[in-house]
Parts: sequence; C-alpha cells; structure tokens
Amino acid sequence: MSEDTDPDHLLAGALVDRRTAIVSLAGVLATAGCAGEPTRRTAASSTAASSTTYARPAKTTGGAQPPAAQPSGTSPRPSIVRSSGPDIVTGPRSRREVALTFHGAGDPSLTERVLRACADHDAHITVFAVGKWLAAKPALGTQILAAGHELGNHTWSHQQMPALSARAAGEEIRRGADALREATGSAGWWFRPSGTPHSTATIRAAASRSGYLRCVSYDVDPQDYRDPGSAQVVSRTLAKVRPGSIVSLHLGHLGTVEALPQILAVLAARKLVPATLSRLLRD
Repeated sequence: MSEDTDPDHLLAGALVDRRTAIVSLAGVLATAGCAGEPTRRTAASSTAASSTTYARPAKTTGGAQPPAAQPSGTSPRPSIVRSSGPDIVTGPRSRREVALTFHGAGDPSLTERVLRACADHDAHITVFAVGKWLAAKPALGTQILAAGHELGNHTWSHQQMPALSARAAGEEIRRGADALREATGSAGWWFRPSGTPHSTATIRAAASRSGYLRCVSYDVDPQDYRDPGSAQVVSRTLAKVRPGSIVSLHLGHLGTVEALPQILAVLAARKLVPATLSRLLRD
C-alpha cells in the first residue's frame, strides 16, 4: 500500500530538492510512499530491468541527450544522473552514509519540526516535493535549501503515475519541474514518481523528456504513511537501514516527526551519516 496510491492524498505533496529526482518502477501500484488505502504491489515484467542498486551509468556513445535538470545547490552533479538507466534503489554500500528521502506534503509546521531535528543532529535530507504543495508554499522550499537539504520532483498533483497515459505522465513531471523552478530557480536532479515505488518504461521516458535521466526508488520503507506510530517507524527503519540505504519517509505525518530524533540518534551511534542524495551518490 502506499500513500502515493491513495486518492485522498493525491494532492498531498512531497518536498523536493533542486538536485533531486525520483524513483519508480514497472507497472506497480503499490507500496510507495504517501499514506492511503492499501493496494497490493504487483511485480511487472519490466521490474527487474528498471530497479537496481547503485551503479555508475554507462558512457553514452553518441546521439542527442535530453536537457538535463539543473542543480539546486553547489554540489557537483553525480555522473549517475548524466545518462539514462534503471531506478536508483541504493547508494554504494561502501559508504557509511544513508539518504533519508521525504515525500513532501502536509502541514508546514510538521516540516519545520523535521528541519529542526535535522539541524540538531547535523543531518541532511532530500525532499521530493509535490508541485502543487510547493507552489502553495514556495518559502518552505527556500527554507529547505537554505538548511543544506535538497529538493526533488514528486510530480505536480500526485496522481497514480502507472495508470496515466504517456502524455499525462509527461505533463505531471513537467509541471512538477516548473513548480521547482518557480520556487527555487532549479528543477533539481532527482525525480520520484507518485503512486508507485518503481518506475515503468512510460514513466522513465516521460521523466527523461523533462531532463531526469534516472528515477529514484528506495530500499527501506517503514510505511510511515500508514501512521503506525512513532515506535514502529523507528523500529522498522532501524531494522532495515544499512550503509548506502535510501529510506522512504513522509512529511506531514506526526509519527514520522516524532520518530526522527531517535532514528537520527541511532544512526549516529552506528556511525551512519544522513546525507543528501547528491552526497550519497557522488562520484
């Protein structure tokens, strides 16, 4: 199940960094992130081809490349987003860093509490913002970036992306990118589709047309969008997180906000540094 697949949350939103872009994979309407009614995850035929752990992109041999999304900060653009490829599921396991990625939506006061917790623990995150949410609260996007975090694209209106036509999917991604540019001056590097934990071929093609050559997925999902309570969010996250993990979390959920300080404290005890995607996936 997934908040991303719940009609009551389609307009919820996900904060996003200039340098972020998101994940998804084949024909799955399932357990991605943004609380809602449960749906079963069904593996599609292209799943194996479009969801992988971190790998450097193959060098291009010629031909026109789509325009690349622009950075939202000063970090160098990782080579993994310079050419097309499967979904990014994890970072390098050799790095003692993890990426806490948040689907951005909901009450701004809860987002501000997340930012304060990160500041208290010297942690940095990536926020995948829903375009409508960001357009309504552009100052929050500026605040996220000013604190050293990243923004990414989580579509314009949080539709169930696998169910959309190629044209509609492209419009969702393009308008999400436009909202990022309007709020921050950059579309960012990262895209994560709504309504699915994995991309499909249609989604990847649409994302590429907007300059996002990779979609971002994750390997840790505590299903915080179901509001299981802070203790469950903590235990589920810490049971799965490893060096290089990409964790799916959600703004706008009180249990997640309350769980975050303990998660950050335990990560520090394990000597795992919460970093932005650009940091984790650097060359």
